[in-house]
Amino acid sequence: MPLVRHGKITNDAFVHIADDAPLPGGGAILISAARFLEDPEGFCRRVGRTGVIWPNSRDVDDLVPWLERLAVVALVFPSFRDGRAYSQARLLRERYFYRGELRATGQVLRDQFVFMLRAGFDSFEVKKESDAVAFAATAKRYSVFYQPTGDGRVTALHQRMQMRHSESAGQ
Repeated sequence: MPLVRHGKITNDAFVHIADDAPLPGGGAILISAARFLEDPEGFCRRVGRTGVIWPNSRDVDDLVPWLERLAVVALVFPSFRDGRAYSQARLLRERYFYRGELRATGQVLRDQFVFMLRAGFDSFEVKKESDAVAFAATAKRYSVFYQPTGDGRVTALHQRMQMRHSESAGQ
């Protein structure tokens, strides 16, 4: 499955580990929330980076104590009509200040890509290579936004206010 990260198609360094599969000795792994919550301290202490696949039906507050030690949080979009992962992403970025990789997985569609970026996602598992190419191009297409979010971009209003301040300071 192609992975788009920071607007570029890339190889996924994380190996998806099934709940009943043995863990590798090291390396980057991506495990289910259920498996992670069986022994979160153990997974956070293991050699290699750990990521968790967090379903949108589960409260992100359960994940907060371990956020600083997780390399990836993959939020699941089970269908294109279910947007709870957007809310989870914003909570993780804006309330809990999660700075690791925030990955969208499941039904990740082209027409929702910009909204996912704005919610704080920085990587996307897509079904087709053509979607990966389209996502990479879309990331560069938009540079000005009106709504404030936790993605760090300055809104159009704040850009105008900064320009006016700069102009008035120069007079």
